[in-house]
Amino acid sequence: MTDVTPLLTAVDRFADRLRALPQSTLTRGAAAEGLALARELARRAQHIEEPGGEPRTMPDIGVFGVGDQVAVAGHDLAEALRRVPGAEAEVADAVALVSAAARSAEPPLR
Repeated sequence: MTDVTPLLTAVDRFADRLRALPQSTLTRGAAAEGLALARELARRAQHIEEPGGEPRTMPDIGVFGVGDQVAVAGHDLAEALRRVPGAEAEVADAVALVSAAARSAEPPLR
């Protein structure tokens, strides 16, 4: 079992921050950044869970749902990676992806 705690921590922090942002900030780019991240995390989870399967695209449910989408996709990926022995590099890569999305969102997220 792979330790996915760093990924869960990063995902939860970013998701909580997205949920707390005002609509004006979300529409200026933070929601788009969050949705792109959620879609990538979901794609990675699907690749692990259904190798060779046709990936499904996470829908855009609006700016106020993007924090939940990041959380769900991140937790799905963490659960998939938890079951993959020796997936520490994949966890670290996903954490870096979440961190980059958080830095790109407006305003700067801490």
